[in-house]
Amino acid sequence: MDTSNHFNNDSEWLLEMTDISKSFPGVKALDRVNLKVRPYSVHALMGENGAGKSTLLKCLFGIYEKDEGSIYFQGKPTEFTSSKEALTHGVSMVHQELNQVLQSSVMDNVWLGRYPKKNGFVNHKTMYDETRKIFEELDIDVDPKDKVADLSVSKRQMVEIAKAFSYNAKIVIMDEPTSSLSEKEVRHLFTIIKKLKERGCGIVYISHKMEEIFSICDDITILRDGQWVTTRPLEGLDMDQIISLMVGRELTQRFPQRDHLPKEVILQVENLTAKNQPSIQDVSFELRKGEVLGIAGLVGARRTDVVETIFGIRDKSAGVIKLHGKTLDNKDAYRAIQNGFSLVTEERRATGIYSTLDITFNSLIANIEKYKKRFGLLSNHSMGSDTQWVIDSMKVKTPGHKTRIGSLSGGNQQKVVIGRWLLTQPEILMLDEPTRGIDVGAKFEIYQLILDLAKKDKGIIMISSEMPELLGVTDRIMVMSNGRVAGIVNTRETTQNEILELAARYL
Repeated sequence: MDTSNHFNNDSEWLLEMTDISKSFPGVKALDRVNLKVRPYSVHALMGENGAGKSTLLKCLFGIYEKDEGSIYFQGKPTEFTSSKEALTHGVSMVHQELNQVLQSSVMDNVWLGRYPKKNGFVNHKTMYDETRKIFEELDIDVDPKDKVADLSVSKRQMVEIAKAFSYNAKIVIMDEPTSSLSEKEVRHLFTIIKKLKERGCGIVYISHKMEEIFSICDDITILRDGQWVTTRPLEGLDMDQIISLMVGRELTQRFPQRDHLPKEVILQVENLTAKNQPSIQDVSFELRKGEVLGIAGLVGARRTDVVETIFGIRDKSAGVIKLHGKTLDNKDAYRAIQNGFSLVTEERRATGIYSTLDITFNSLIANIEKYKKRFGLLSNHSMGSDTQWVIDSMKVKTPGHKTRIGSLSGGNQQKVVIGRWLLTQPEILMLDEPTRGIDVGAKFEIYQLILDLAKKDKGIIMISSEMPELLGVTDRIMVMSNGRVAGIVNTRETTQNEILELAARYL
């Protein structure tokens, strides 16, 4: 571990977390971890999924009680007992997984738990005016009276950032804040971060996107396997050095070698149009056995609508879906699964996992009929065997089968979800942002898994907002623009510029 001090003045720290340790039954999540953040700075917190980043921050927020170590905030010893106390004292967090009251208004979500009052009643005018004032300062185009459920994921993310801003926080933690944002929205976010930095804030920035780290961050702390590796200025480090520090080895290539060979056409989609507009219109494409077809497009291109309509969770008004030349009617997800389709959804926490239930349940739920014996009883032996297969084949880091999936890192949760669908033995595997919020080492494992499945003649459709990912893993890329197919290109022959031009075709 790097024990040297790469900064000149220890007294300049805004936040000091020293020798933090935390254990859970069967696992030591943190082992003497350090995090020190300066004011007027953006501090990258990096590490593979399961490295301990989330656990460390939950110890800061009072969500977990640390076993050992000390926390100093603005030079004073600190021990928050709840997230509310942390917020009150100037420590705010923008979570990757949005935890909002969907049926309430935007301004209700911003001021939840601290409503402005007049004569003992909530002062809605003041709440509206204050929300509007913050949105104007941050250039956020959202009506405070809008219902959160009606907003896009990217706008909901901006509302969370505005909420953190409203606390006048000194420490703002951002956990994968760009995972749902377009390139334009990312630039907007960076402008907001600059404003926070100029106010003297220390921003803790968690991201697996290396390009963002180098463009926005000043300092970096790297964790590995629950231990502190280093804290130093970012200047002087390159991408390969950071990856090596994160994974404990050199990652010689970002993407696995592609040596599979697509064969005959197995899936035909003809003139597919969704029932409730605006959505997809007249979408047609083919998918070959052993092929990885990427779907690209800007935010609002309706990429997700394509796979949801194929999977039967979005009604179609027109179009034909054929598998092996046979026309199918995927009226719902159950029918789609029976017909050999599977879908790993984008919003893992909302639609992918049962966060309060264990790994066994989350691994087997899509295939539960397989485990029924006589009289409707379930086979514990088969269930245990298949759960272990998911853990082993997906390389899931977990103490055991009965571990609550919500306690795992985001990358390990995603591996369980992918394993769940592979147990259904699908012919068509559809993946919506499969590496969102996943570290560089785990990404490589998922890319390898995708290409291994292609070698086994699976047809794979992969939606991604990361251009290098699409260019590094797929055989062809279908570009969506405003609900329509703007073009389909061969990955080895295309360029990033061509894809972006197609993505803007119908705007």
